[in-house]
Amino acid sequence: MAAPHDFEALHLDRLTRRFHNHAALTDLTLTVRRGEFVALLGPSGCGKSTALNCIAGLLPLTSGEIRLDDRRIDTLPPEDRGFGMVFQNYALFPHMTVRRNIGFGLLMRGLPKAAIRAEVEQALALVQLQAHGDKLPGQLSGGQQQRVAIARAVAVNPPLILMDEPLSNLDAKLRLEMRHEIRRIHHQVRRSTIYVTHDQEEALALADRIVVMQDGVVQQIGTPQELYARPLNLNVARFMGYRNILHFDAAVPASGGLVRLQKAGVSLLGTLQAGVGQAGVGQAGPGQAGLGQAGSGSGPVTVAIRPNDIRAGDGPNGIEGRVVEAEYCGADYLVDVDTPLGLLHAVVHQPVREGEALRLVLPPDRVLAYGAAAAAPSVALAAE
Repeated sequence: MAAPHDFEALHLDRLTRRFHNHAALTDLTLTVRRGEFVALLGPSGCGKSTALNCIAGLLPLTSGEIRLDDRRIDTLPPEDRGFGMVFQNYALFPHMTVRRNIGFGLLMRGLPKAAIRAEVEQALALVQLQAHGDKLPGQLSGGQQQRVAIARAVAVNPPLILMDEPLSNLDAKLRLEMRHEIRRIHHQVRRSTIYVTHDQEEALALADRIVVMQDGVVQQIGTPQELYARPLNLNVARFMGYRNILHFDAAVPASGGLVRLQKAGVSLLGTLQAGVGQAGVGQAGPGQAGLGQAGSGSGPVTVAIRPNDIRAGDGPNGIEGRVVEAEYCGADYLVDVDTPLGLLHAVVHQPVREGEALRLVLPPDRVLAYGAAAAAPSVALAAE
């Protein structure tokens, strides 16, 4: 097994996993560089955990290859791949102390006792659990148990750490604390990490790059900033928090690279999403770039708008409405506003009451318009 400092990249080449006639994972292609943190993001059943288990060796591939640098490893059993794994349910031995849990992988590798002790103490210090080394897992909180699981994964000095929804069993406060801890530990040890989650905020906060998946297919790969600002299709937009999905009859070219969206007497400026050539995403797959007709005004478009991008007040590109529900969120109000285009979700900074008239302003660069091809479920070919 190559030492971590010799590891340059993990190459996933068209990974596919089928269960009978069901394709749980289709043609996942991705390069994970040394020290990179990559999140696999998507809803339950999208194939992200299947992908992680295939990388770990817990599931055999139906087709495709996994290479660590130039060495093919998908033919190796899990124990010979040398990866660290952090499971959703921690998977700690309840009868072993924290120290023995952390050192178990090292013991299985036949390291001398003195070397195991040194590595265990270093891992304990990394996760800040020095005072808890002689406790049993049942004596620890959920967050502390998760730290032990991370320490165990790191202690074997792996080239790659795999994390499968590690925070899903924790309450909101602990999830936030552990999110910061995972990022701190990642920066400190600089191990490549593949992290599975269904929480887009988690992925945005932790990852260098995010792989959005649906129905076993990669929809988009990019930095958090790219996915947040420019989702490639509606599948990605919905999952990245674009709650407002509106349908317009046509998009007519306007000045400044914008388009004028028209429906039932309502006219708004928006930005047409070409669906190809976005940085860090690669080229779109078949049927992904069919926006030319919409851009010429000859076809319908679907618009995605994030609630946080809408503001209340006067200004151009606005629409009148009436508040039907207002939810107090501390600094802001989450409001549902009935408009001629239907219900719009928005975040406003001033107190509002149900039944109150409210004008919403939609910045044109945040009104993302997708043609019929990009609006439909489709495949974006993954970039490395």
